[in-house]
Amino acid sequence: MSDDESEVSVGSEEVEEEEITDLSNSDVCTKYQEASKIVNLALTGLVSQCIVGAKIVDLCQFGTTILEAQTSKLYNKKVNGVSIEKGVAFPVCISVNDVICNHSPLASEELPPLKAGDIVKIDLGCHIDGYISVAAHTVVVSETPDSPPENPDDDLNNVAVAAYNAMLVAANAIKAGATNTEVTKAVERVAKNYGVNSLSTVRMHQMKRFVIDGVKEVALKEPTPEDIEEGEEKVPECQFEQAEVYAVDVAMTTGDGKVRHADLRTTVFKRNVEVNYRLKMKASRYVLSEVDKKFPTLPFTLRHFEDERQAKMGITECVTHGLLTPYPSLYERNEAKVAHFKCTVLLLPSGTSKVTGLPLPSYFTTKTEPDEETTTVLKEIADKEAKKAKKKAAKKKKKKSN
Repeated sequence: MSDDESEVSVGSEEVEEEEITDLSNSDVCTKYQEASKIVNLALTGLVSQCIVGAKIVDLCQFGTTILEAQTSKLYNKKVNGVSIEKGVAFPVCISVNDVICNHSPLASEELPPLKAGDIVKIDLGCHIDGYISVAAHTVVVSETPDSPPENPDDDLNNVAVAAYNAMLVAANAIKAGATNTEVTKAVERVAKNYGVNSLSTVRMHQMKRFVIDGVKEVALKEPTPEDIEEGEEKVPECQFEQAEVYAVDVAMTTGDGKVRHADLRTTVFKRNVEVNYRLKMKASRYVLSEVDKKFPTLPFTLRHFEDERQAKMGITECVTHGLLTPYPSLYERNEAKVAHFKCTVLLLPSGTSKVTGLPLPSYFTTKTEPDEETTTVLKEIADKEAKKAKKKAAKKKKKKSN
């Protein structure tokens, strides 16, 4: 620790130690693990609620209720007289069919309810003390809650299996000493094998305390010279280190992979803490005041504001002057099929640990076999999971016998 990072009292040996906020701190590791359990619980609950007739806004509220209720049960003792922050880290988004992500509608702007055959992408995150876990999952709505959906078509099967396998392969490849370009190549290999495209604007991000999109990034594919000419930026190469945390975010499409802004109101935003501006409108000042008080660092949705009318009026000036960064709803052309999966990984001394994400729904099947390298990686992952499950079962049996 440098001299300017610690405070030493003159004539005293007291030194204020810098707080350790990465996975080398066991308490931090526990908070990530607890947040991950809650994310998986919310995701499981939402999957069960994606039925014919369900309203998107109700699903968003249902997921939010789980995240808030579960986090409220943990870490309720104050630390140095201050309550530990916890709750939603990324608003619950329910994106249907050609809408890819970031759709979290207001109650006053609800779309038609879900119908059989709809492709639903669920995306959410929660945090405990700023330590964030996120996940995303793709399902197809069935006629009844107790029956699987009718056979998805070959295009949807292909893109869903490709996106899920790419997420697993990418999660496995993110380890201390490896580089982001190695992960990108692995994802590109999977996409090519299944004949689908990764979505160019989706990136995997390092996460830190209260930071959902850290500096270290992983692209799903290398931009072509044409992509760069159109404004897409090449991701700088970086190396992963032990004790880091990453959101492994994979979205793939049967289309061209170039996203468009959907004709839907943007409701998800994040405070840009580096920008300040004296706002003119009363509604804008209300929005910024609420954001600084309740959502100073992490993404939020306008649905969380008590005064929806004021929020809708004031958000524009805040965005125009760079105080808030918007997360617009993105979509693919109508006939394209899209799948989205996301998990959180912890780079621990024992190796990379995937702590969020649900199994691929069994109705997603394809005749396309994984390439040889991917097959090897998937087998290693399956063997590791089986070994882990066996060890857990033995431990549970021993505990029960005692």
